[in-house]
Amino acid sequence: MQLGVFGNQDSWYVAELYRIGQQRGHVMHRLYFEQLSAHVETGCASWQCGEQDLKLLDAILVRTMPPGTLEQVVARMDILAGLEAAGVSVLNPPKSLECAVDKYLTTQRMAMAGLPVPKTVVCENSETALLAFDQLGRDVVVKPLFGAEGRGIMRVSDPELALRAFRTLERLGAVLYLQQFVAGPGFDIRILLLDRQLVGSMKRVPRTGDFRANISQHGTAVHHEPTDRELHLARESAHVTGSIFAGVDLMYDAVGEPLVIEVNAVPGWRGLQKACNVDVPGMLFDWLER
Repeated sequence: MQLGVFGNQDSWYVAELYRIGQQRGHVMHRLYFEQLSAHVETGCASWQCGEQDLKLLDAILVRTMPPGTLEQVVARMDILAGLEAAGVSVLNPPKSLECAVDKYLTTQRMAMAGLPVPKTVVCENSETALLAFDQLGRDVVVKPLFGAEGRGIMRVSDPELALRAFRTLERLGAVLYLQQFVAGPGFDIRILLLDRQLVGSMKRVPRTGDFRANISQHGTAVHHEPTDRELHLARESAHVTGSIFAGVDLMYDAVGEPLVIEVNAVPGWRGLQKACNVDVPGMLFDWLER
């Protein structure tokens, strides 16, 4: 197969996909969103990435969504959707990437589907955010709408610090995304799915002094055997967002009820692969080859 991979220059994940893809006899192509271009005229469209004709690829794997303006991100998604319509397999599909990259859209869809999520308020001004801070129990997690690996997330439980943080975000033109802090047993669960099938699951414990359990934030991972309820929630969350390859994060609240925290449509697997002793890229290529 001819396979393209959108990823960062120094990405360990891209290197792994390249290594295993070439071992299996596939022709691998590095792709960068900054080099995308589209050419449209009556009755036809073509898409290039540098000198690579993207319609010649059998599949494209998306391993990054770099920062950009709203116009740039929308154009990238439009081009991926065009390629998908032209018969090129895109993993994950563009619609799922659009959803999962947006924390609010993901949370809204899951909530509307009846899946359990933390109480969440999204607004654009500090006054509304302060009211939400009180309504959410004066202990909230503030997250960037776009972002991954726990970057830019902060916990706020002091009213004065909350006011300063919210006003700063308002001045920056940011959307204020507040979630009630989940005061559970102090760990989260990552379930990795591929086409609804379980790839692996791990329990992540934050390092001392941090509430973020992400491996990239030095959390500790151990193998976890998901319960039927956890697996059901993960599968339904992936379905709601349209994600085929999905990392679903769950947490338990103080009364022992599971909540869906996030769906990642560009999931990492380095920590999970080690904790669960599974070959994630191998499973990805098995799926693509089928």
